Amino acid sequence: MTLLEEKLPAAPPRPASPSRGSVTLRDLGLGIRFAAAGGREGWIRTLLTAVGVGLGVALLLLASSVPHLLDERSAREQARSESRASAYSETEAPKSDSSVLRIDTTTEYHDRTVAGYLMRAEGSTPVLPPGVERFPAPDTMVVSPALRELLDEPGNELLRERLPYEITGTIRDAGLSSPGELLYYAGSDTLTPANGGHRIGGYGDDRQGEPLPPLLIVLVIMVCVVLLAPVAIFIATAVRFGGDRRDRRLAALRLVGADIRTTRRIAAGEALFGALLGLLFGLVFFLVGRQFAGAVEIWDVSAFPADLSPDLRLASLIAVAVPLTAVLVTLVAMRSVVIEPLGVVRRGRERGRRLWWRLPVPLAGLVVLALWGRVEEYAPVNPFPITTGAVLVLFGLALLLPWLVEACVRRLRGGPVPWQLATRRLQLSSGAASRAVSGVTVAVAGAIALQMLFASMNADFNRMTGADPTRAQFAGYSEDVTGEAATAAIEQFRATKGVEVVIGSVAAYASKPGDYAEDEVEPTTSLTIGTCETLRELARIGACEDGDTFVAHPPGDKDMTAWIDETARKGEEVEIGYGKKVMRWTLPADAVTVQGRKDPMGEIHYGIMATTGAIDAGKVPGATITTQIRVDRSVPDVAEHLRNTAARIDPGMRFVTIESVERNRQYASIQTGLQVGASAVLLLIALSMLVSQLEQLRERRRLLSVLVAFGTRRSTLGWSVLWQTAVPVVLGLAVAVAGGLGLGAMLVHLIEKEVSDWWLFWPLAGVGGALILLVTLLSLPPLWRMMRPDGLRTE
Repeated sequence: MTLLEEKLPAAPPRPASPSRGSVTLRDLGLGIRFAAAGGREGWIRTLLTAVGVGLGVALLLLASSVPHLLDERSAREQARSESRASAYSETEAPKSDSSVLRIDTTTEYHDRTVAGYLMRAEGSTPVLPPGVERFPAPDTMVVSPALRELLDEPGNELLRERLPYEITGTIRDAGLSSPGELLYYAGSDTLTPANGGHRIGGYGDDRQGEPLPPLLIVLVIMVCVVLLAPVAIFIATAVRFGGDRRDRRLAALRLVGADIRTTRRIAAGEALFGALLGLLFGLVFFLVGRQFAGAVEIWDVSAFPADLSPDLRLASLIAVAVPLTAVLVTLVAMRSVVIEPLGVVRRGRERGRRLWWRLPVPLAGLVVLALWGRVEEYAPVNPFPITTGAVLVLFGLALLLPWLVEACVRRLRGGPVPWQLATRRLQLSSGAASRAVSGVTVAVAGAIALQMLFASMNADFNRMTGADPTRAQFAGYSEDVTGEAATAAIEQFRATKGVEVVIGSVAAYASKPGDYAEDEVEPTTSLTIGTCETLRELARIGACEDGDTFVAHPPGDKDMTAWIDETARKGEEVEIGYGKKVMRWTLPADAVTVQGRKDPMGEIHYGIMATTGAIDAGKVPGATITTQIRVDRSVPDVAEHLRNTAARIDPGMRFVTIESVERNRQYASIQTGLQVGASAVLLLIALSMLVSQLEQLRERRRLLSVLVAFGTRRSTLGWSVLWQTAVPVVLGLAVAVAGGLGLGAMLVHLIEKEVSDWWLFWPLAGVGGALILLVTLLSLPPLWRMMRPDGLRTE
């Protein structure tokens, strides 16, 4: 070592290079600082992002609350059902100090179900339904809050007439399935087992609900996918608000030495801050919105605020997935942007969006469904291939839309000035317009596929009853109106306002007298008593006078015909009634043999038929009444007048509307759930698109002001904005129709059905187009304000 080297001080050690993780965190933190301290423009952009993300998060939290909502609703319904021992034991619950007699008096009022029970305590400590503090005294009732409001509203006198009990209490939430439920419990001092009272010993049914059939499981899976896929797309779109201004700021950072990777991480940090703020906004939207859940009723469905409690695991997944999605979407988007120190290059000589990696996504979804998604009638359904395939198809459509919009607008030339302004804007930057429409595309495509699925399953869950509503529109059945009261009840129906024809009959059982062994079947048939007019509706009877009798044979059933002839022997006695209450009556030897026919309910009648002059219906033991009623539909509230008459005759009378189609309840509830969810998603679509449209207008505020300053008419700019929205919408709806029909056809094939209607997409496409038009109209007032000269100011 030389002397000079000995005198020189040692070189300071080089600082250790920061780790890659610390650099990433530093850049993300810098992006968060830019978003939080970017001045007025930065905060507006961040708030727009937060609002867009928050709307999606609020809906995701709502969706994650559905399992808890259904569990709580089911638990309350089971708690108020009679105990299993009371409902399913071979013998009725024993009479005790706590037993209760009750009868179901549920009715309909203006297409709404009013559930109710008439009850009588058999002891001093009767069991109470959940939510009821005191057993109702005779001629009083406790009601749900919604029913109390309905009874108090003017114009509901017919319902008050049907429920003539004094209100003495309110059913608490624990006894209601939902805030809007119409329910009452009324007290009685005349109810007995003889007139329909059923004895119960307690409440609380712990039986499991009926499992869903495989076809309905497929429907549930598709409903979840179709409702949540647009939400995910809107969140991904919201985190890209304000991209143009952000890129210009990042170019300034490149000028002071930041490399491309650093700018991408900074951009991801800004998106992360907007997403985190969006999580907070979404939580606030959800907490505030659920306070009004009880007051909002969609498709007759409402919920208690406490029931809307997100599942902890799903909420945690949302809290992690939304910020992560924001970062990933931003990093992917930044790959198509070249940020240089002197500006941002987005298009240059555009190479165009690539189709080769977009098209395989929806095709892969169809392949997954075709290979692994088949549904068998009696085999368990595997939800994963169906979910994966449907998600790939729907998200693949969202990926195809930007390519299609860009490929189409590139070829547009000429036209009026508004059209040229719109097409030139789309040619320069079609990404934002495509992203705004992608959510509508996915929602409409999913809705088309679901409608095709519903239509193909219609025959499985909607049974043709065989009823003829043109002959009668209502029917009443009562097993507790006997003797003279039975004939009087028919007359009361005939006297009701708006009634044209009453096919009213008194029915009982008639059997062949004799001593029979325990294993021997006693020949038995039905006895129907009515006027000649009534009997002609039940059998093919020609000449008929009061006092005539008939023996009706079922058409085409030789075995039943022989059985009837064995029971109804002309000139011989038959026993009418059952048990200890029986009477003997001789069937006249001149009884005419006729052929039975279908009644308005579609049931074929046969057995002994007698006019009211042949046998005294008031003395027949065990008689019941059946009434089928034709009304004049032009009479206001004719159905409510009839139901009031039925309630006066017998509060427990089963009074129904005659329909030609009977719907499965589980199928109907899933369809209602789809309607409720679709309403919420459409609301989200409208709000998110409005936010997106306002953000795009804000980005072009200075350009709009310049055009107005140079003499461009405001109407021209308004039409240009409409065309800028209309072109992507038309293309998006075309993609939605094609993709929805393809997905729907594949799903229908998986359940081994046939497509029943290829043209059901028209209403859904119309709703999507109307939604876009509404959003455009709502954005016009802000557009007029942004075209003022003060938009040319800068800082």
